Amino acid sequence: MTLDLTPDQLLSTTRAVRRRLDFDRPVPRSLIEECVDLATQAPTGRNRQRWHFLVVTDKARRGELADIFRRSLPLGAAAPLTARDEERMNISPRSTERVFDGLRYLSANIHRVPAFVIPAVEGRTDRASVEVQAGTWGSILPSVWSFMLAARARGLGTVWTTAQAPLESELAAVLGVPYDKVMLAAFLPLAFTIGTDFKPAVRVPREQVLHWQGW
Repeated sequence: MTLDLTPDQLLSTTRAVRRRLDFDRPVPRSLIEECVDLATQAPTGRNRQRWHFLVVTDKARRGELADIFRRSLPLGAAAPLTARDEERMNISPRSTERVFDGLRYLSANIHRVPAFVIPAVEGRTDRASVEVQAGTWGSILPSVWSFMLAARARGLGTVWTTAQAPLESELAAVLGVPYDKVMLAAFLPLAFTIGTDFKPAVRVPREQVLHWQGW
């Protein structure tokens, strides 16, 4: 069963869900498998299909990952913000404040999320050239976004987090991932949403981001 959404509605209302996750409702394996099937229809560089999706629903294993998630968050090194960044982050009143409030809420409740999805890609980009970086990330990002769109269409909520990054090797060890050969790309909490009435977000005007014939 999927929600009655047009393609435009699906694309404009697939939100980063942090607060409205239903912690008490298990996510059926069949729904996750459907989302992965759709994710692997995404474009992939040179048709190499080097993507993987690790799904964790076991309560004890989720507890281990939740601990890594919480310890990893404060270790992340965010890039410095420019004045332009600050302006865009606050295009809507309280927009950035809501994001960080939601992140704090998610962190406090991460152990309650019924499923974690960790997308991975074969090949590491540590110290790689721009070409290798682009090819590797360009082969995993479209598939993960397809997964998130498929989840939204089925009443599921996700949020892309990079909480795996600072402690990636530890997370890989817990999951049995060969860290020297496979890169963990993200850490996605997955749950049914509380309500499905998500709206388009306030974004910067098109005129600020659309360029014709050059910059």
